[in-house]
Amino acid sequence: MKKLVLAAALTAAASTAYAGSLAEPVVEPVVIVEEAEGSSTGVLLPILLLLIVAAAVS
Repeated sequence: MKKLVLAAALTAAASTAYAGSLAEPVVEPVVIVEEAEGSSTGVLLPILLLLIVAAAVS
């Protein structure tokens, strides 16, 4: 009977040791990488439109 009580006491003590802590969990932030576009890509379309309009007018 003494061994059963001792086993129950050790089990109860061990289970509370793994209960966790009050510290905040550490969460790593998600890193999002965006590739920058070149500055010449935004200029190409207006130049083409200008050439088309100039060709249509002449």
